[in-house]
Amino acid sequence: MSDDDDLFGGTGETRTRLPEREDGYGGARRSGRPGGRSPSRSLVTVIGVIVLLIAAIAFANRDDSSSDGDGDGAHDKGARTSPTAPTGERPVSGKNGGIPAGYAKTEQGAQSATANYAVALGSAEMFDKSKRDGILKAIMAPSSVAKFKAELDKAYSADFFKNVGLNANGSTPSGYQFVSRTSPIGTKVTDFADGRATVAAWCGGLLGLAGERSTKPVTNSWFTITMKLAWIDGDWKITTHTQKDGPAPVPGDDRASGSEEIADAVEGYGGFTYAR
Repeated sequence: MSDDDDLFGGTGETRTRLPEREDGYGGARRSGRPGGRSPSRSLVTVIGVIVLLIAAIAFANRDDSSSDGDGDGAHDKGARTSPTAPTGERPVSGKNGGIPAGYAKTEQGAQSATANYAVALGSAEMFDKSKRDGILKAIMAPSSVAKFKAELDKAYSADFFKNVGLNANGSTPSGYQFVSRTSPIGTKVTDFADGRATVAAWCGGLLGLAGERSTKPVTNSWFTITMKLAWIDGDWKITTHTQKDGPAPVPGDDRASGSEEIADAVEGYGGFTYAR
């Protein structure tokens, strides 16, 4: 595989309305209207757009003159926990085995590396041993590769493959499409010094089999991956990483799409190169 090959790009049912109940935040799920009907989705959308426009106008007209002087210390402290935003800087200069590589030796570079490495670790290619070994070689510190290979070879077992709907050898059953995709929502640096960094990435994920008779349909999940990185041979590499569930938002009212629509979306929408 050449460095330019991208492993991770993309090449009606009846709904029953239940009685009013509290939502996950403790409030009423529906406020109620005469006749028992709730506000239309279109009205909520219009109101949301208006609120966003007002916020954008206020942001564009803000006075930046107060950002000088005594505010420097607070700005530096907030840089570690500020919302993810583009900087205008090119995030990477190349690829290593199809994975973005060549990050800056900065906090932003470490965050970009963490986001893109999370995508790689959550990809469908991780279910194929030869591709998984290539991914680990590209993103792990050399001293950590053997350990992670052994751990993941044990984790990606026949029982695990069966649990997600695959064949015992990890291949996809005929007539189905296997989906495994991770999308970082944001990143946060918790430690950065002397060529080392600890970065957490909050992610959403898709996993399952798309197909008319699938017993393991594609579902979504939310999790946080924390990586310890080291600056090795001019780039960030993972020394260790851990994962925990959440934070997970309250599910919305979206209608679940059919298997064909999901499969078409996964095929038709390629991935991104993530950057801080």
